[in-house]
Amino acid sequence: MDAESNRTKGPEPREDKQMEGLDSVIERARGHDAEALGEIYRRYVRRVFGLCRYMLDSRERAEDATSEVFLKLQRSIESYDGSIPFARWLLRVAGNQCIDALRRQRRGRQVIVDVDDGATVAEAASAEPSPLGAVMGKEERAQVRDAIARLPENYRLPLVLRYYGELSYDEIAQQLDLQRNYVATLIFRAKQELRRKLAHRSK
Repeated sequence: MDAESNRTKGPEPREDKQMEGLDSVIERARGHDAEALGEIYRRYVRRVFGLCRYMLDSRERAEDATSEVFLKLQRSIESYDGSIPFARWLLRVAGNQCIDALRRQRRGRQVIVDVDDGATVAEAASAEPSPLGAVMGKEERAQVRDAIARLPENYRLPLVLRYYGELSYDEIAQQLDLQRNYVATLIFRAKQELRRKLAHRSK
């Protein structure tokens, strides 16, 4: 009976660990638990790398930025308060890392440059899928990635933060140190340019 009981109890901790919820993993990671930090890496490394790849337009630089994000995670995770989904918070951290990398590359020059005029375009809320989301459903991922990579940087960064990082306009404005309406203008122009590039490729 005891042997049977021991055999029954044996696998339970491993099963619990496999089914461990994100909140528990985050709590352990806050305590600098290496296994928990590794679990977060396994769950989110592809999404973080994807964001970095879009923003930095270089696989090598994206790999470096992704490594930096997870190296810094042990310290930065203490600031996560649960007010937004963890994935969104982590992508915000990754976005900041990419923006810092771009600014260092340009020796302090402003990452976002002016658009042709000062017009502001605010988008109305819609229940329809986002324009980029609709594009992603119709085009091959490689074609979309290539088209985004060929966007001017001042268009590419806010577009990626909005539709890949899922940041709000206010959050993007804060990250890029811009006015909210200006962010809306850049994203609007970026989507126009992206549609143009994809339409040209399909001809």
